[in-house]
Amino acid sequence: MVASLGTSKGRREENCFIAEGTKCVMDTIKHFSCRYLLATAQWIEKNGQELSGVNPIAVKRADMERMTQLTTPTDVIAVYEIPETMLDDSKLGQELTIVLDRVQDPGNLGTIIRIADWFGIKNIICSKDTVDVYNPKVVQATMGAISRVKVHYCNLVELLKTHSDVPVYGTFLEGDNMYNMDLSPCGFLVMGNEGQGISEGVGEMVSRRLFIPSYPIGSPTSESLNVSMATAIAVAEFRRRQMK
Repeated sequence: MVASLGTSKGRREENCFIAEGTKCVMDTIKHFSCRYLLATAQWIEKNGQELSGVNPIAVKRADMERMTQLTTPTDVIAVYEIPETMLDDSKLGQELTIVLDRVQDPGNLGTIIRIADWFGIKNIICSKDTVDVYNPKVVQATMGAISRVKVHYCNLVELLKTHSDVPVYGTFLEGDNMYNMDLSPCGFLVMGNEGQGISEGVGEMVSRRLFIPSYPIGSPTSESLNVSMATAIAVAEFRRRQMK
């Protein structure tokens, strides 16, 4: 059962996901309903006092190797029930919200969740074809931030149409220099697919197109930024304006 949670089909059928490794488990154990905690005897002896009422199941190293989704097996795997997350639409115009359009790489989504956590962003809204937040690689990359940031999936065009009074920012190579633009402390910040950027339909909903300039401006550089890097730079600039 545990190994099957590495697939989206398995997670849907069991309504569960996994977290692996001491740091990831300890950062999440108090925030999700734990169905099973599987660990080696040595790990239980060392960490059992910190489990807050969760009773671990001792397993052999060979069993951990069969269940792990990682290249190098860890000493502990938590099986959590997938929580129900409700998006409070009334707050969307009152805070900065990251919107992800077709982001496919698990590492990028996990890193963006960490970025949101660092900068106090409580909600990320994703297109339905964005990678699953409970993919083990996403969970691992969040380094526990998945406990504090809620990720929602919906039709982005419909969402943005419903909230047409809220500023919609998006990053584009043909946008305007972000550092010269007025940035509201509230609104949607749309980040697009790793290779294709923001889709046409969602792009039509963007009211303020941002460009992150290289330095010095006009000098030869890489073709583009990784989406998680671009998210970090953009969100940091939004927050910097608020700290003035």
